[in-house]
Amino acid sequence: MISVEGLSYQYPSQNEATKKISFPDFKVARGEQFILLGQSGSGKTTLLHLLGGLIRAQQGNIKVEEIDITQLSEIMLDQFRGKQVGFIFQKNHLIASLSVRNNLLMAPFLAGKKQDRDRVDQVLEELGLLEKRDSQIHQLSQGQAQRVAIARAIINKPALILADEPTSALDDTNCEKVIQLLTKVASENNAALIVATHDQRLKDKIAKKIIL
Repeated sequence: MISVEGLSYQYPSQNEATKKISFPDFKVARGEQFILLGQSGSGKTTLLHLLGGLIRAQQGNIKVEEIDITQLSEIMLDQFRGKQVGFIFQKNHLIASLSVRNNLLMAPFLAGKKQDRDRVDQVLEELGLLEKRDSQIHQLSQGQAQRVAIARAIINKPALILADEPTSALDDTNCEKVIQLLTKVASENNAALIVATHDQRLKDKIAKKIIL
């Protein structure tokens, strides 16, 4: 489902000594769940951005659903990412001027897919947010906003869910809720899940690990 081989990346810099980050080869099958661990600066966020096509690999191959995304044009990559990848960022990047429902409807719109209000209601109900569908983002608690970000990531039924430090700003109660929701929705959608974190609370929540 996901296959990574010979992957490395070096950020542009005037300093020739800027470190090149080399990543281990690994495979993740559809429905598998992995936690991505490493020290600060080891490249966890960079790897997620490479897997999601947010930045271009300089060396190596990344195959998602048998498609080598390193070979796609920018337009094809945008379309592929919108349909096949759900991203949960450390900051939720929700649009404050839109309601919860309209934030979710933006995801299929940007992916060129049909906007399905029933699907939005279904996902919000799964995450215990149906009564908040017409609320503005500023009316939500931090935990609720993070759940909306998860809902947005899965609304298009992606094959791959990538989560970057999804619990770092949450208290213990909301941390537990969010990781349970992530693993649950990934399982229900048969999506591969990769969670990058340095949050020690998550180490025992997902058994399989990628170590950088």
